[in-house]
Amino acid sequence: MRKNFAEIGRSNEFKLEALTSQNPHSSFNCAVTEYNDYLLNDALRSQNDHIALTWLLTERSSGKAAAYMSLIMDAIKLSFTEKELHKLDYPFKTIPAMKIAKLAVDSGFSEKYKGIGTFMLDSAERPAWACNATYCAARFLTVDADIEHDEGVLAFYRKNGFVQNAELFNKKRKTISMRKDIWV
Repeated sequence: MRKNFAEIGRSNEFKLEALTSQNPHSSFNCAVTEYNDYLLNDALRSQNDHIALTWLLTERSSGKAAAYMSLIMDAIKLSFTEKELHKLDYPFKTIPAMKIAKLAVDSGFSEKYKGIGTFMLDSAERPAWACNATYCAARFLTVDADIEHDEGVLAFYRKNGFVQNAELFNKKRKTISMRKDIWV
């Protein structure tokens, strides 16, 4: 039986930390090779080039990465109806957001714990709120849900409060653009 990560995540068994060249993450292995390769080969370079900031969820006892997410700034285009839904009566074509560019959970940890992905989404909101409090605005948390590798990912994001962006919908895409209003 899988343990509920929401209970364990509050304890001291895991820590969320920024990726560095010192973090042990070479054993990370999720079901998607592209995501493994990104963490092992591109995440640190993207961070050093100020393209994406990657956060690791690390198990304290083993030092292994249980999950990671890469965050970037974003702006999304909303339809008139979508703007009305969020009570955004502004003439701007785009609305500021923080984007989860990558999110992956190690297969071994996902077998052992339930809720790591949700914990990571909740953790992504904190830097967006901090950004709003001190530096610049981000109304939404966005993600391009990768349906090429897992069609169930849409249900996961919907369960966590994300909705599909109608303005960016294209049936031929391998990802579905989604957003979550972090201020409601």
